[in-house]
Amino acid sequence: MANTYLDTNRIPRRKLAGAGEVSEILNNQLAGAKNVVATLHWLNRGDHLDAGAPDFHHLVYLMEGEATIDLNGAEHRVAKGAGVYLGPSETARISHTGSTPLKLFHLTVPKL
Repeated sequence: MANTYLDTNRIPRRKLAGAGEVSEILNNQLAGAKNVVATLHWLNRGDHLDAGAPDFHHLVYLMEGEATIDLNGAEHRVAKGAGVYLGPSETARISHTGSTPLKLFHLTVPKL
């Protein structure tokens, strides 16, 4: 398989109501990843990402900005470099709380 370079500032994005913009950067079509999906999310003030789904593992990493992560009703203020792992059926809400846009990397892997 050949290496694939992605300029994450130039890849096409689609808007999601209340959840900013998103772009898939790893999937079967792009890189032959049959069960794994990675997305980038750009959130602005008022936007949030709801992560988690039954039968999937999730990793969310904050690449830029500041956020609040709600885990089981407890809010955690986080900034660039923070991350959260969610096991199958665990959920979290990541909300933009900073003064600059929030950029998130979200990796989803099915439970085997």
